[in-house]
Amino acid sequence: MGGSSFGNCFVISTWGESHGKAIGAVVDGCPAGLSVQEEDIQKYLERRRPGQSQYVTARREDDRVEILSGVFEGKTTGTPISLMIRNTDQRSRDYGNLASSYRPGHADYGYDAKYGFRDYRGGGRSSARETVARVAGGAIAILLLKELGISFCTYAKAIGPVRAEAFDPAKINSNPFYMPDEAAAAEAAVYLEQCMSRKDSTGGIVECRITGVPAGLGNPVFGKLDAVLAQALMSIGAVKAVEIGDGMAVAGRKGSENNDSFYAEAGIKKKTNHAGGILGGISDGGEIILRASVKPTPSIAQPQETVNAKGENIRLEIKGRHDPVIVPRAVVVVEAMAALVLADAVLQNMGSRMEYVRDFYRNGTHKN
Repeated sequence: MGGSSFGNCFVISTWGESHGKAIGAVVDGCPAGLSVQEEDIQKYLERRRPGQSQYVTARREDDRVEILSGVFEGKTTGTPISLMIRNTDQRSRDYGNLASSYRPGHADYGYDAKYGFRDYRGGGRSSARETVARVAGGAIAILLLKELGISFCTYAKAIGPVRAEAFDPAKINSNPFYMPDEAAAAEAAVYLEQCMSRKDSTGGIVECRITGVPAGLGNPVFGKLDAVLAQALMSIGAVKAVEIGDGMAVAGRKGSENNDSFYAEAGIKKKTNHAGGILGGISDGGEIILRASVKPTPSIAQPQETVNAKGENIRLEIKGRHDPVIVPRAVVVVEAMAALVLADAVLQNMGSRMEYVRDFYRNGTHKN
């Protein structure tokens, strides 16, 4: 199976299955000398961990990360960093009736058509459980970017039809949905209770704001920063659409309304940020704004029509423990993937000008 690695200079490869012994990641290309402790990574895994509230899966995983290599005495060594999170609360018996059935809204049929074989216990590699490895690797990218003054604010912009209208960052961690609007969070709870009472689920929107990103990151053709960010976010299984800046809204505007005017004041700045911090595939120094649309959880307890591997029409009831909404736990996954893109872009950019290379070697900064 290909497609389990992402990045060029800062590369993450994930491994493991939903109901296997463990999930993990290998991060290669991280510079030596970055301070990393297991506790630094753990706080990001806690934001994704199941069992946090009645609105997420009851699966009880500690999600404790173990650093197996690449870190010595609290510092990265420049060698591959291997991370492992053990699975401790699998209930594979809940998936026995899925061995020969294709769940609506899941990757089962496509997986079987491609490989002729699939791990039906929770979806195997196509399970959302795989994202725990992305968060672990993304935490290292976030630590690297923090050294450069780049920071993230990521939250649920919408739960179903309930949209956050206010923006108070202090409220994000005070409600189970990670919404920056207290009133919207309360409304979302009522809406989700209705969905759960009907054995149904809902989707929503995750928004990520990234500040401190310097101008000049990204490439102007196929490696556009916005294109790579979109690829990264779309690689999250539940994400079905990505917006950058004003996104879809720009389609109904005039150029005079959508262009961001530049002005000079302690450097070059923009009066507005409709572009979301990226122009021509290259960061413009403004705040990068991303939104990911997350589909409703496909595992619902209602009877659904589908087919089995024999091509017979059947009705299926999905058992097991599933999130009625994925959005709250997807917040940190979106942040992690965005961080992986930016960490890679920062390292790639070091060779974009001859003067950068010349200054590094002529000034002797590469020596001890």
